[in-house]
Amino acid sequence: MSERKLLDLLEKEEIRTLRLNYSQLLDSGQIHKMEEVFTSNARVEVTVGEMNGIEQIKQGLKNAYDEFDTHNRKHFPFVHAVMNHQIVLTDKTTAQGECYLIDFVTSREQSESPLLLVGRYLDRYEKIDGQWRISHSKLDVVWPANSGVQ
Repeated sequence: MSERKLLDLLEKEEIRTLRLNYSQLLDSGQIHKMEEVFTSNARVEVTVGEMNGIEQIKQGLKNAYDEFDTHNRKHFPFVHAVMNHQIVLTDKTTAQGECYLIDFVTSREQSESPLLLVGRYLDRYEKIDGQWRISHSKLDVVWPANSGVQ
């Protein structure tokens, strides 16, 4: 394997880790750490709305966390399972990618389906001061069709 291919694989793995970290931080309620995932001026478009800049992202996700913790368990009642991550390095400091999301609700009764939605994260990334971050993220919900984010 050439040195360039190896370096590209390492870059892609760093980027892939961003989406995994996002899911873990969100699901564990560590929203205050989202600057580890997003650029300071990132834009996020998800089912709870559009957020611009890291402070708005953290506040919007905190509000969603508070709203959806209906059983007051101090735990986000979702599990964000991400997979099939594809990443294209567009130059040395930018990339774009997408991955699938299966979102489960953990606060439903056992007799109910835990499946909330199926979608794709469509992301753009920037490398700033040697660190990859998500600069734009859009959730494309493919099921159910009437979820509000296209």
